[in-house]
Amino acid sequence: MIMRKLRARAFTLHAMVISTLLFAFPLLAQQNPSPETTTSQAQPKPDEKSAAKNNPPNQEQKTPNPAQSPKNDRLFFVLPNYLTVENAGKVPPLTTRQKFKLVALGTFDPVEYPYVGLLAGINQAENADPSYGQGFKGYAKRYGAAFADTTVENFMVGAVFPSLLHQDPRYFQSGKGGFWRRAGFAASRIFVTRTDSGKRQFNYSEWAGSAIAAALSTTYHPAQDRNAASAANVWVTQLWGDALSFEIKEFWPDIKRKLAHKN
Repeated sequence: MIMRKLRARAFTLHAMVISTLLFAFPLLAQQNPSPETTTSQAQPKPDEKSAAKNNPPNQEQKTPNPAQSPKNDRLFFVLPNYLTVENAGKVPPLTTRQKFKLVALGTFDPVEYPYVGLLAGINQAENADPSYGQGFKGYAKRYGAAFADTTVENFMVGAVFPSLLHQDPRYFQSGKGGFWRRAGFAASRIFVTRTDSGKRQFNYSEWAGSAIAAALSTTYHPAQDRNAASAANVWVTQLWGDALSFEIKEFWPDIKRKLAHKN
């Protein structure tokens, strides 16, 4: 019961955000050229001698390692967002270690602790699932169950299954076309993902990972929630939540640029 209430609140929050994007930001897909692009076009090209001097033939160009310096472009300047790649074509694949590291950085981000605590506090006040009881002990049980659900699902979908199936857990932003085309692209990512080699493949990691996480939740939830119906409800809610998060990740760079332009 507590998981259904927690997931329902998260689902409602995501739905409100997506509704705002769909009706209030239809022009976000019309991207303006970035200042970096304009500046690079205005500058004269260096001559061959200067280029050879700055880039010796025997000096190798190193590709940045995403695990050593991961980009954390926080959604709405708050929520951790390590698994999004903006306007990128071919990028180096993540190793198994890198997949686990990036998921861990997002899961155990300092913002996550008070967020889960707030949800647990709301359920404590509503006495959701009375079997947990009240007082500090009841609050601790609610907090532990909520945090465990989030942690297990994140690692199953973003690290364990992507490593086993050689799939890339990152969201690759489209950034091309009109608003509805990009919204459709983001929605399709619940079914389609990239492999480590850059090919398209059905998103087995999302569906299998969230299913296993939902099944595992029945092992530590109250007895009345340890059944197939409860697990199926959690599984479907997780899939919807992840699909909505793809929409947010697709358009957040546009929203951020709009806000920066106004400021």
